[in-house]
Amino acid sequence: MLFADPIYFFIFALLILKTYMLIIDTRDSESLDKALKKYKKKFEKAGILKQLKSRQAFTKPSIRRRGEVLKAVYRDVVTREMEAQ
Repeated sequence: MLFADPIYFFIFALLILKTYMLIIDTRDSESLDKALKKYKKKFEKAGILKQLKSRQAFTKPSIRRRGEVLKAVYRDVVTREMEAQ
């Protein structure tokens, strides 16, 4: 595995995604756990981890498009089944 130690993953994330800076507004009365929870939620919404994983290996545009088409077909099948019920 490329990132056996979490600190290397964090450093790699900082180097690659240096354009992102997540700022969490906290009150003085808030605990550290709540601030961490807010940070995790914001981190997940920003899609930083998803982007980081996608940058680890190159994916050809044709393969990316094929995946998008397969997802669209799957969504279409699911919506048709939901409408049929």
